[in-house]
Amino acid sequence: MEKKYSEFTDKLFEAILTLKNVEECYKFFEDICTIKEIQSLSQRLEVAQLLQQNKSYIEISKETGASTATISRVNKCFTYGTGGYKAALERLEKGEK
Repeated sequence: MEKKYSEFTDKLFEAILTLKNVEECYKFFEDICTIKEIQSLSQRLEVAQLLQQNKSYIEISKETGASTATISRVNKCFTYGTGGYKAALERLEKGEK
């Protein structure tokens, strides 16, 4: 079976897991991503949170500025994906790190 990601993808996630706080995350992500990429990632998480709250696409679009295509993609992942959004949102809600 062909591996979906490379060993460098593993290294990326291992590097992220070494970060100790939000400030370190800002520093790392500002170095590795563009501001627009960071904004897009955070927007997707916000969309997932609003989908979890059963908000409509129109409400989510107005609140976040996300396109309906983005909302639809996040909804597909949120509903049928691997559970990553749900796990992260649940832990954020509980205040876990």
